[in-house]
Parts: sequence; structure tokens; C-alpha cells
Amino acid sequence: MLASYGQSNNRLLSGSVLVAKDDTDNQDLLIRPVDYNLIWTSESLGIKQDTNGYIWLPVAPEGYRALGHVVTNTEHKPPIDKIRCVRFDFTDEIENQTWIWGLGKESNPNELNCFTIMPMNRGPQQMGVCVGSFIAQNPNNPSLSHTLLACLRNKKPNYLSSMPNIQQIETLFQAYSPLIYFHPKETYLPSSVNWFFINGGLLYTKEDESNPVPIEPAGSNLPQGGSNDGNYWLDLPIDKPSKEKVKKGDLKETQVYLHVKPMLGATYTDIQIWVFYPFNGGAKAKAAFIDIPLGKIGEHVGDWEHLTLRISNFTGELQSVYFSAHSGGSWVTVSELEFKDGNKPCTYSSLHGHAMYSKPGLVLQGKGTIGIRNDTAKSKILMDTGVGFELVAGEYLGNSVVEPPWLNYCREWGPKVSYDLSDEIKKVGKLLPGFEKIMKSLPKEVLGEEGPTGPKMKRSWEGDEV
Repeated sequence: MLASYGQSNNRLLSGSVLVAKDDTDNQDLLIRPVDYNLIWTSESLGIKQDTNGYIWLPVAPEGYRALGHVVTNTEHKPPIDKIRCVRFDFTDEIENQTWIWGLGKESNPNELNCFTIMPMNRGPQQMGVCVGSFIAQNPNNPSLSHTLLACLRNKKPNYLSSMPNIQQIETLFQAYSPLIYFHPKETYLPSSVNWFFINGGLLYTKEDESNPVPIEPAGSNLPQGGSNDGNYWLDLPIDKPSKEKVKKGDLKETQVYLHVKPMLGATYTDIQIWVFYPFNGGAKAKAAFIDIPLGKIGEHVGDWEHLTLRISNFTGELQSVYFSAHSGGSWVTVSELEFKDGNKPCTYSSLHGHAMYSKPGLVLQGKGTIGIRNDTAKSKILMDTGVGFELVAGEYLGNSVVEPPWLNYCREWGPKVSYDLSDEIKKVGKLLPGFEKIMKSLPKEVLGEEGPTGPKMKRSWEGDEV
């Protein structure tokens, strides 16, 4: 045993904590702690409790590190042989992830706080492994620093052997492919990238704006590589009927695009699911009980949104899903997800803005009672992502996956706005005091100030989700 497991008690019990066995010749990777230090006890709490609780920090011998706390219901120190510490070179640095418990309803730096912990450095090339333990930080015990704890480090030379092959990826995705519900009033639906190209998507070049070029299938004539230098951008067809048709997308022709990568020392497989929308509709503000349409604010061409499935390479089970929302997002564990048709998690796409959420309803983006509305609802407009998908990237698979040209187009998928955004915001700001400040704090892509870049340009492509 390496540590105790901890989670908040306002959700179903789910999760795991790793155990370890030393099968090396020297038998020196794992060692007993030399002692325990008491981090915190519930003895002095004036609350009803079945028994007192105690949180202990294992004291590791020199050259070794503890990977988490031990929780007991007795004032006596845990047995020395209960826990094992790990040799330093098989450990990695950690950081706090999610607050799970404390003495109040939220994190308070002046009181005890317990957090789940994750490797500090996360990405396809990073070898830190999540143990499943937690960290307790007690300001009344500052000498017992949380920096004494660590996570595991995968040092297996062929660590990618635990990753799925193409056939296994397809099987996993068919099992866990999300269902995306669109708002019943949604006008701007997704499409495949090729549908956008074939139906009139155009490539523009700086200083030659009067001569846009039709985009060939798969984006074979799009500029490749480089950086987002502003020299190229995509746009809708010029003639109004074609433009309006493309803006609405085509759900029947939609494909989602998969990027598969190892995470947390290849103990998990992340399947990113990218969804393309030809157009992102205008936003709507909310102030208390008043809703105000924001006209062109929020509109932009070429909207990319994504979900990420995190699947255990130990068991093949879905552990959590990441829902992207306006340059951010959140992880939701399996126990908190809604499922349909077996193992398919339900996703709700916000009206016009297409942010992804795990539950229907209103999410207000702003402060207090003023902000941008993100409305989601269950409707008959539904997409099963498992019906049409394409594996477009999986670096660990080598040449087995051929990336389409459009994936390596590094510029914007839409033009910059053709109206004065600041004037539009000021108009609304006169009606809603404080609104102008909130709007200026939002990302440019949310405001529609410029078209978004493609999936490969996002931070999460080569790292963990934000």
C-alpha cells in the first residue's frame, strides 16, 4: 500500500489508489517509513462524528519519498509495515488538483484543506503517474510541508506498450462515444471539414483579399506548418444563399475527429474528440431577470470544440470526461456523468456558442448576476459521435495514422471581425453597468474578435487539458 484514498462525500464513491510490488533483484525500490507525523485530528471538532479521524504523514528514509497520507480512526500511529515509500528516482513532483474536503464549505487557507493530487508535469511525453492519493495541508503544522509528498514515475523503457492500437482505439471509442445534445433552438450545427470545403469554404491571403481560393478536399491546398502569422484565413462562401447554407452546417454530414495520446506516464489513454462548426452564433447577455441579445458579438466563422475521454490502461474503463468551454473547461468523473445507451456519456452543447457541458441548464459566464448566457437543453437534435468519426492523429502510432492536410493548417479558420467590437460592447455597457469590464476579460475567440485556430494549435494538443 502506498497511501490512503480520499474524495468528497457528496458524490458516489469512485476512484482507486495504486499499490506497488518490488520485483527487482535488489528489492530496494520500496521501503518502510521510519515514522509517522500527525498532520491533523478531528478530536477538537465540535461536531457529531462516529469516531475521531487522524491524518498521518509517513516519514520516508533518506533517498525515498512518501506518496500520500494514511488515515486512521485511532490516535495510535499506523504500523510501520502498513505503507511503503518509493525510491527517489521512481518519483515525480506533484501539484494540487481538486479541493475535496475542509472545515468549511470551500477551501480556506487558514484552515485544513484536502486536495486530490496530480503529477505537476503532464503531457504525452511526461512520465508522472497519478497514485490516487490526496494531500492534507494544515496551516497549524507548517513544518510538515506538502512538498515532502510525490507521485510515481514510469521508468519502463517500452512504456507505450500499454497504449491501444488502432483497432482497440476504435473499439474503445465505439463503447464510450459521447452523445451530444443541441439546444432545441440551435441554428448553427456542426459539419464535417470536407463538407465545409466542398460547399464553398474559401482561403484568403493577406494583400490579395480580392482573390480568395476555393479549398480543395481534405484541405490539400491549405498552407502547411509555420505559425499563425495573419497571412492566411478561411471564410464562408461569398454569395448569400451559399453563405447561409454553410453557416447552418449539416448534422447528417458531420464527422468528429479523434486525437489519441498517452497521459500520466501512459497509464491512461486520452481520446480527444474534435467537433467542427462552420459558424458560431451571436451571444446573449443576462442581467438578473433581463436578457439582452448582443447582436454580432460572439459571431465568428470556424468554431472548434472538443471533449476528451480519459480511459484507464489498467482496466480499459472510462475514468472521466473533459468538457471544453470557451478556451477552458472542466473534468467530470464517471460517477457524476449522465449515460445513455449503455456507456455513452451525455454532452450538452450551448446555444450558438457550442460550449460543452455535462448537464443541461444555464451557465452564466461573468460575475454575479451579469454575464454571457450559455444555455443548454435536451432536444431531438442529437449527434452520436460514434456514428461518424475519423482518427486523424496519434503520434505514438507512428506512420499508422496519416494526418489530413487541414490538420496542419496553422492559421485562423475565420476572418477578424468586420465591425468595431469596442463600440458594440459600449452600447450594451450603457444598458448594463459593469458589463463592459466583464466582456473585456473574456477570450477573443468568445467575443468573435477573430477566428479560432485549429485543433493542433490548442494548448491541450501537446499537454493536459486546461
